[in-house]
Amino acid sequence: MPYIDKNKRELFNKYLEEIAKSIKNEGELNYCFYKLSCLLIERIGESYANLSMCSSAMEHAKLEWYRRKLVPYEDKKIKENGDI
Repeated sequence: MPYIDKNKRELFNKYLEEIAKSIKNEGELNYCFYKLSCLLIERIGESYANLSMCSSAMEHAKLEWYRRKLVPYEDKKIKENGDI
């Protein structure tokens, strides 16, 4: 996961926190990911490199989510309930 400048994170977080207040389900979250990527492509132009960049960013964000959020949750549940 690329680490970005603290000032950029603060700027993005302000908007993302506001958006997150309105998301109620998986479909709405999926829409937000999709729409953000579409808006970016509209701004920077459609090319294989730009489309691939969006796809890659989504995949790497998914992997980071898995590593930082899902794995620790699974480890906690194994400790609570025992391994399979």
